[in-house]
Amino acid sequence: MGLLSGKTALITGASKGIGRAIAIRYAQEGANVAFTFLSSVEKGQALEAELTAFGVKAKGYRSDASDFKAADELVNAVVAEFGALDILINNAGITRDNLLMRMTEEAWDDVIGINLKSCFNTVKAVTRTMMKAKAGSIINITSVVGIKGNAGQANYAASKAGIIGFTKSVALELGSRNIRSNAVAPGFIETEMTAVLDEKTVQGWRDGIPMKRGGQPEEVANACVFLGSDMSSYISGQVLQVDGAMLT
Repeated sequence: MGLLSGKTALITGASKGIGRAIAIRYAQEGANVAFTFLSSVEKGQALEAELTAFGVKAKGYRSDASDFKAADELVNAVVAEFGALDILINNAGITRDNLLMRMTEEAWDDVIGINLKSCFNTVKAVTRTMMKAKAGSIINITSVVGIKGNAGQANYAASKAGIIGFTKSVALELGSRNIRSNAVAPGFIETEMTAVLDEKTVQGWRDGIPMKRGGQPEEVANACVFLGSDMSSYISGQVLQVDGAMLT
């Protein structure tokens, strides 16, 4: 019996990186997994097959969580297909880095829309289902950048800081219905995105972290397993940093 046996989770942006690692860990722990992808259709199909191999039900949906109507339709489709929705993980996100002086309005709007508005869209869409069930765990992926800020990432930092305020507000509003809302704040996590960077730069980042290494996507996924499971039944409104003590 896994920690998430019998639970159904919806994970946005799961075709690669942290989202993919969360989906796999959830399937390993016995959860049925619905997930979204935006462009990588082949990766989405491959992940569906990989998750099903763990003996759980899994289905990928090509959906844009930053679209209010699409998010509502997605949640309705997942509930119709799986019969329940116990855990929502908002992981979909992008970066459009630039110094504020050079940042375009489009770069600001894109990041706020995909990173922050998508959380509003999906949480609003799942609220009725979770309230009816009198149970639910909402997990929003933020970032240490949302806590500390980062030069060249004003848009990304604002979106991730917004997720923290949103997460805490949802915890206050829905706590009486036994619905929990928490955020996970990864630090420097080594994924496909970081693999293409200059090794010297990456090593410099590692050296600046007290644990002297980057995190693995699975380490973020493990935090999400804990927050989605009944082990964290009295934890809500929190931001769990997964950052090797980068920010203390």
